[in-house]
Amino acid sequence: MDKNDSLKALNALSNETRLDVFRLLVKAGEAGMPAGAISEELGIVQNTMSSGLSILAAAGLIRGDREGRSIRYYAEMDGMRGLLAFLMEDCCGGNPETCAPLLSELTPKC
Repeated sequence: MDKNDSLKALNALSNETRLDVFRLLVKAGEAGMPAGAISEELGIVQNTMSSGLSILAAAGLIRGDREGRSIRYYAEMDGMRGLLAFLMEDCCGGNPETCAPLLSELTPKC
C-alpha cells in the first residue's frame, strides 16, 4: 500500500458510520453481511449506507459479492493489513521485519 492508498483508507475510516460498518463486518467474519442487514443493525438509511459501503470498497477495506438482487459485504483484512504495514513501515529503527509478528497478530487471517 502506498501513501495515497493509505490516505484513502484512513479517510474511509474517519467517519463514524463507516468505521461502525467496518467493525461490524470484521465481527461478521467469513459469513459477511447483506447490505440490508448492515443498515438494519446500525440503524442507517439505505442511501447513506450505500454511499458508505462504496467509499469503504473503493479504499480496499471491504468487498461485496452479488447474491441475486442483493450484495453481501465482507471485511477485506488484506486491505487492513496493508494499511497497518504502511503505517509501521519504518518502525523499529527502520527494521520493519521486527514488527511483522505484531502486525500479523493484529490482523487475523479470516
